[in-house]
Amino acid sequence: MKPLKIKFVDFWGDFNPHSNFIVDALKENYELVWSDSPDYLFFSTFGYAHLRYNCVKIMFVGENIVPDFNLCDYAMGFDFLNFGDRYMRLPLFLIRDNFKELSMPKGFSPEKVLDRKFCSIVVSNAQVSNPIRERFFRLLSEYKQVDSGGRLWNNVGGPVADKQKFISGYKFNIAFENSAVLGYTTEKIMDAMTANTLPIYWGNPWVGRDFNERSFVNVNSFASLEKAVEYIVGLDTDDERYLEMMNEPWVNDVAVFGWEDKLCDFLTHIVEKPFAEARYLVDDGMQKTYKQNMKVLAFVNERLKVPRLISAYKKLKSKL
Repeated sequence: MKPLKIKFVDFWGDFNPHSNFIVDALKENYELVWSDSPDYLFFSTFGYAHLRYNCVKIMFVGENIVPDFNLCDYAMGFDFLNFGDRYMRLPLFLIRDNFKELSMPKGFSPEKVLDRKFCSIVVSNAQVSNPIRERFFRLLSEYKQVDSGGRLWNNVGGPVADKQKFISGYKFNIAFENSAVLGYTTEKIMDAMTANTLPIYWGNPWVGRDFNERSFVNVNSFASLEKAVEYIVGLDTDDERYLEMMNEPWVNDVAVFGWEDKLCDFLTHIVEKPFAEARYLVDDGMQKTYKQNMKVLAFVNERLKVPRLISAYKKLKSKL
């Protein structure tokens, strides 16, 4: 098998560079060699180490930002982009283990799904989220109690240990994104679906391109939060309408479950190119200046982290 010298940098904390969706797509046809001087660098958005490398650079974006093609040759992410062979749409929810569960036929007892508590929400951090989520939580709670199982707004005696088990005990689940960005749909709506609870979703205005809008409440489509609440109250009091929505398929097109083959094709196309042709980044003109400026900003940001950590430590110590 053809050897590939690869490296992973700037991914999230528990990312395993030796076992992940990219490795799975490559290992059947290539001999993977993890190297500090790679030919192919895979990187994400949680650091600046990628700026130190000069090779074919492939970015994976799992956050609500657009890939920066001034810093990468190729990218995968949430956005609906058309950029030749340089981009593949690969939203984060696809690579989660439970996504394939959505391809299975729905098998539930109408009596059991109706005989559940009203609504749940599991949120632990609101520092970087749109305040609409809390406004909606408070508004819907005026109708009936919404059980909050996260660290935020908790009213069930403490954070729950198993999110899926918790939300499966409710007819509805509030599955709001942190922000409303075109194409950016995370695992939140999918977690509700795999728990067989009806998602109440807000976020990606194009969520209907991935998921069947007849199978969840899309708050984006209502003129106001009050109108959305009225609709949910109607579903809660009309068993037939509720079950009709619950019986709808979760996704629009089953072809989406073939994403692994598409990823394999995307990466194979890159690594089978002659190395010089696989690179799109250049060291000329304003692109060179842009990359140099990014390195300076990254250096400054890293230097600033030290006083930030000291300040945070002092604040924590004063509270102890």
